[in-house]
Amino acid sequence: MEARDNNVLELRGEALGTITNQSTAEETFQNRTLRPILKLQNDLFIQVFINYAIKQKSAFFSLSPDKKMAYIENVIHRDIKFRNSLKGMVIAFFTLDEYAEYIQISSNLNKRMMNMLIERLKSQIQLIEL
Repeated sequence: MEARDNNVLELRGEALGTITNQSTAEETFQNRTLRPILKLQNDLFIQVFINYAIKQKSAFFSLSPDKKMAYIENVIHRDIKFRNSLKGMVIAFFTLDEYAEYIQISSNLNKRMMNMLIERLKSQIQLIEL
């Protein structure tokens, strides 16, 4: 499993954001693990969201920009099946040690993960078009 962990870390790249001695465990995990994974998986997240919106009768694409922002947030917060799918796309890029750390504080990390993903999708709303 060590080879897999090394490959995952190499693929993900360096930590993003500042990690200091005062950083909490969640902040450190966020910057060392979550941010690089979200960046790596960005194009896939966009395509997954587009596919989700199409399967939901494409209502998203006719909304105003403000309503599109609210739609993104509501979908990720309320559609548990979709949210779990997105979480799985992130967790798949954890090393074994990171997974062990994640399960200790998963509730807090899940909130951070989904909030960062929501902000990432909202900031790229122009890419989520048909």
